[in-house]
Amino acid sequence: MFHIPALTWTLTAVLLAGGACQLWQAYRSAHLTDRINNTLHALMNTLMAAMLWNLAPTTLLAQIGLLAGAALWFTIQAVARPEYKLLCAGTQGRIKCAYHALTMAAAALMITTMTHPGPDNGTTPAAGTPITMPMDHAHHAMTTTPHTPATPPGTATALGHTPGILLTLLFATAAATFLILLLRNRTTPTHHTGTHQPPTRTQHALEALGATTMALMFATT
Repeated sequence: MFHIPALTWTLTAVLLAGGACQLWQAYRSAHLTDRINNTLHALMNTLMAAMLWNLAPTTLLAQIGLLAGAALWFTIQAVARPEYKLLCAGTQGRIKCAYHALTMAAAALMITTMTHPGPDNGTTPAAGTPITMPMDHAHHAMTTTPHTPATPPGTATALGHTPGILLTLLFATAAATFLILLLRNRTTPTHHTGTHQPPTRTQHALEALGATTMALMFATT
């Protein structure tokens, strides 16, 4: 993906550290739903880190399916009826679950687009080798394939990069929002009804770090 080794190693360390923190949060969570949610985030971080090094390419479909299932799980929580207290409660909780559903879907999209055959021989890069973004190769193929109708200059590049730009802006905005919440130490009031615990500074920090990482990864597509 990245041609700068330091950037690849930094993102790998951040993703693995975030995943470890999410596992710790899952262990400390008092409710089953929170444990599942934190575990899914930890798993997503692990898969994203593995993707940076093209590890376990033979399980690509399983990875995408798992992330898609996680996105569906968070979507169900976001739209669940209010009487299901163990799922997302309140407007803020529903928005958060909808954001997490988008995060899982974006991770699945990134794994799908970044795990691709090598540009020279059509084979998959060796495991443990940092992968490169596919869009440049796709654009090169579009411009060199014979009998392809002419495309206005810059159109293919603009269309190819539009999803990445939109997701970069979205996650950058999310990172700024979670950072503001972290600095304000704002929490959701607890009603002691068996619902989720209010977000803590640690959770806000993890959210801000995760959103920043996603924004950076999509910005480099």
